[in-house]
Amino acid sequence: MEAQKIWKSWNENVKHPYKNLYEVRTEEELSSIVAKADNIRIFGNKQSSADISAGVDTLIDIRSYDQIVDIDKEKKQITVQSGMRLSTLLEEIEKLEWCIPCLPDINTITIGGALATGTHGTSGYILAEYVHECRLVLADGTIRIVNDGDELMDALRVSLGLLGVVSEVTFQCEAEYILHVKEGPQKDKEWLPNITENLKKHDFLRILWLPHTGYGYVITGDKIHKDKEVVVNNGPAYLKHRRKVSKILYKYSHKFPWITGIANKILHRIFFSSQKEHKGSLYQATVTKSRGSTLELAEWTVALDKFPQLFQELKKELNDWSNDAFVHIPMDVRFIYKDNSWLSYAYGQDTVTMGCVSRNAETADTYEAFKTVERIFLKYGGRPHWGKRFVAKDKELNKIYPKWEDFKKLRQEMDPTDKFLNPYLAALVNKNKDVRKTESVTV
Repeated sequence: MEAQKIWKSWNENVKHPYKNLYEVRTEEELSSIVAKADNIRIFGNKQSSADISAGVDTLIDIRSYDQIVDIDKEKKQITVQSGMRLSTLLEEIEKLEWCIPCLPDINTITIGGALATGTHGTSGYILAEYVHECRLVLADGTIRIVNDGDELMDALRVSLGLLGVVSEVTFQCEAEYILHVKEGPQKDKEWLPNITENLKKHDFLRILWLPHTGYGYVITGDKIHKDKEVVVNNGPAYLKHRRKVSKILYKYSHKFPWITGIANKILHRIFFSSQKEHKGSLYQATVTKSRGSTLELAEWTVALDKFPQLFQELKKELNDWSNDAFVHIPMDVRFIYKDNSWLSYAYGQDTVTMGCVSRNAETADTYEAFKTVERIFLKYGGRPHWGKRFVAKDKELNKIYPKWEDFKKLRQEMDPTDKFLNPYLAALVNKNKDVRKTESVTV
């Protein structure tokens, strides 16, 4: 008897059986497989904490579909296949002395997955807003070209792969610039009231909030001439051991949540109390080049003008030693400019994003902080990151995304047989069709 084939996410928190797995290298292969399949999902590097990538009989591994298609030096545009890793794209445009003005924190994800889930950086737009044109494989296998002026683009930019499979992507780039980056701790009473001022003052702003400490670790970046000298200060050599020490300190925090509060104070004192300074391109200076699979992530977003009040309520609850909602540090606070993409976190509003991390991925289901953060953000009209953990479904999403019903209607028109739905996504859009129920194994 043939052994059951199991798809696993990067940290093995999500597992699904499947029957057919294809690797594609051409658009023809991609469109042919999509056309023939009854139910299909596409995956890349499996780094999503949300159950969006599998759960059906037929899967496509997009990672070998990763070539550069075209470079237009005059227009500063580059066209690539959607299975390309973000690192490959960014390294290529750096060679051309270009940049994408707002980059995600991590570079190991595939371009298709990054766009589908609304991946973003800080002090700019979500990554998908820099897409000039793309080729979309529709449910019947035909190809549709969607460009920046097409009405479909606002729905497609962030669409969870529910409108079709993005095949090739053309990014609009800009001339590369150099940032002078400064990092250091600030008390909450200092950085919180100065957010709006700092967003105007600096070209790059990111805050790593440290629960139970009263501090944030503030990172700013200012554009400078590439030849300007900066005295580099990378801090003490032991800073490189933060992940290892964090893993040790949080090892038993799922059994004894209060340990987290003590661990946070220790980690703040050791790893988040130094001043640092350096310069580099946006990619060189701000993007993480690796991430351990021991993480499990949630992230929520809220309108910029609502964030101060939300933060005070969240801080009070997370710092309360009488409950179990202790958060492993840091909580990543970033900023996105408003846009018109239907399922973007920044649709119609300048937005603050706040990440919540569990460093014990295998016990994430009992991590009380995920529940607390979601409850408070929903109270303020917050929106969840599509590629990370959240519990909200159709009823809640309809309240926080003004174009949610329009998106559901369009999805049904473009995929009338629900080819691109898996059980998790069917629940999100409140679809009662009996998508093949594969058993999700959550560790």
